[in-house]
Amino acid sequence: MRIIYEEDELLRAIESTESLAESAFGDATVYLEKYIQEPRHIEFQILADEHGNTVHAAERECSIQRRNQKLIEEAPSPVMTETLREKMGSVAVHAASSIGYTNAGTVEFLYSNGNFYFLEMNTRVQVEHPITEAITGIDIVKQQIKIACGEELCCPQDTIRVYGHAIECRINAEDPLNNFTPNPGKITGYRSPGGLGVRVDSGVYNNYTIPSYYDSMISKLIVWGRDREEAISRMRRALSEYIILGVKTTIPFDKAMMASPHFHEGKLHTHFVDEYKNEIMDNMLKVIEEDKEMETRLKSTFLPSKKVAAVSAAVSNYMNQSIAKNKGN
Repeated sequence: MRIIYEEDELLRAIESTESLAESAFGDATVYLEKYIQEPRHIEFQILADEHGNTVHAAERECSIQRRNQKLIEEAPSPVMTETLREKMGSVAVHAASSIGYTNAGTVEFLYSNGNFYFLEMNTRVQVEHPITEAITGIDIVKQQIKIACGEELCCPQDTIRVYGHAIECRINAEDPLNNFTPNPGKITGYRSPGGLGVRVDSGVYNNYTIPSYYDSMISKLIVWGRDREEAISRMRRALSEYIILGVKTTIPFDKAMMASPHFHEGKLHTHFVDEYKNEIMDNMLKVIEEDKEMETRLKSTFLPSKKVAAVSAAVSNYMNQSIAKNKGN
């Protein structure tokens, strides 16, 4: 892919791209499309059954990315209005229904300056589906299973409402200070947050080893609030309670983002992380420095002390004696 900013660059770019495509793929075909410089990445959740019913469950904002991969998502989008939602949602529904699509799915758009453009459709349940569940009350996975069983959708379009605001942080085993380089290894301490409006989707645990062969995601941290500010505040609290030792994670990045005044403004786009790189980096360094002392204290709490070992031995000895006594009786 080549981005062309000046007309006199076009011919040279096409020729070089044709040459590269021919050598790499055996096909010199080139196509042109409009380049959107600072778009928002907005996607609509779709549900479609075998009885001709197709609905959307509102949108998700997925503009906070690194290397074109999502890091933080929220629903609804800060830029969304009821009129815009109806317009984009109807296009998403039409895109799915016109091809006879059945399943859960996502229609993705780029949005910029009042205009939106079709990007792609993901024909599956996506990582960020919990924030849609949080603001609509729809169990998307349950609906997907019901659709597969031939049942009708339980929720007509006019019954689907948006309640409050939800944010999801993808907690990855990556070093955000080193260009998000993957950091697989053994988790030596793990404690997840909880409380009202907090959800953690994960399959890891203390002493779990994160392999280097798969995606670096550790978990998804989802929060819900009555509005966006409450959701951000709740996410900050949840991140402060999240303990993962042994591997570097994106938690410092998430904390820095939740503290960013530019993030609070909601003026997001897919190059946001690059544009405010220095500010985010400074905030992450502060977060890491503040967390160092706490991590030092916490490390000892995850190590079995002599006292714990002694108690375990005593309990084990008692159990063995009881089993022996029962066998004798």
